[in-house]
Amino acid sequence: MNTGTHNHLSGPDFFNAQLRIGGQLWAGNVEMHVKSSDWYAHHHESDPNYDNVILHVVWENDVEIFGRDNVEIPALELKNFISKRVLSNYYHLFKSRTTSFNNCEKDIGTVDQFVLGHWMERMYFERLEEKSELIFELLKSAKNNWEEVLFVLLLKNFGLKINGEAFLSLGKALDFRMVRKISNNTLQLESVFFGMSGFLDRGGINDAYFLELQNEYRYLKQKFKLNETAVLGPQFFKLRPQNFPTIRLSQFATLYRKQFLFSKVMEAGTLKDYYQILRVSASKYWNSHYTFGKESGEQEKKMVTPFIDLLLINTILPLKFCYARHKGLEVHEKILRIAVEIKTEKNSTVANFKKYGVPAMNAKDSQALLQLYNDYCLKNKCLQCAVGMQLLSGK
Repeated sequence: MNTGTHNHLSGPDFFNAQLRIGGQLWAGNVEMHVKSSDWYAHHHESDPNYDNVILHVVWENDVEIFGRDNVEIPALELKNFISKRVLSNYYHLFKSRTTSFNNCEKDIGTVDQFVLGHWMERMYFERLEEKSELIFELLKSAKNNWEEVLFVLLLKNFGLKINGEAFLSLGKALDFRMVRKISNNTLQLESVFFGMSGFLDRGGINDAYFLELQNEYRYLKQKFKLNETAVLGPQFFKLRPQNFPTIRLSQFATLYRKQFLFSKVMEAGTLKDYYQILRVSASKYWNSHYTFGKESGEQEKKMVTPFIDLLLINTILPLKFCYARHKGLEVHEKILRIAVEIKTEKNSTVANFKKYGVPAMNAKDSQALLQLYNDYCLKNKCLQCAVGMQLLSGK
């Protein structure tokens, strides 16, 4: 017995099913309707795409149906196999239009904690799987150079939501071999990052450091044939000063003075280890600046814990997950141990789940809730969700 492949396009609802009907094993397609008469309402009787339908699954079998060869197609009527309680729960879950967040917002807080806990863990690893897609795409482009993948992915996430794509375009435009050659020189790294991002094009700035970066970039651009045309310009709009792209690029340059960064983050075993590796500051110039040419109050621009946590959530742990899978290693428990130590993220989705009785206690929970909401709640996939199935069963 095999239900076949769910078809989301035109044609029968399931392809290549294998079913035993009346003691005989059949192979073919399955079509589903509320009423069997919908077969004729949709004109399937004259459509060759439905010639191989072996079973018609319906709620109510109100009329016999026939294919183009005039042979009757067997029907499975469901209304006598589903309890009124399940049906009532189904209507309660899907028919309510008074919800503002998701279908089960009024009832999710009543779900058994054991069921919810296991489902949340699954959601967390589903989210890691989704993040793996970009990582393996970058790995292919980098010809299996994991150090380069870390560089590009980490740079992307230094840009956060607003500048993530701009920083990613910068990472992809740079030859990582060149980056390694200049990695022991913060001035050169900054000149490349700022120059490729368009920050050194401005005139009228007489800061000694700015002019030094300009000269360094002119030299390196010619030496390494740098081409910034594919790099998107970073934005300042809606950003707090500590998240300005100038500050983040300088911090990133400081971080990349550390040798063998990939090995260090893969070998780190505790949250404290990660903080020691990633807690760096922007270069000295930025102690009194947020942008070029405009002085501010003196303050060291050190990476704070919440920002490092985001890098761990979106870069380091997904990369550790992918690297372990690539090597055939098992690190699920190690990843979970770190994820539950990191504080929960703060966003509207997490706040709404808390409002309806499902608080996130740590980063593992908040990532799981984001996955649940984006991939299940928003897509009405309640029948594929452990929460939805328990609410339907009424247990």
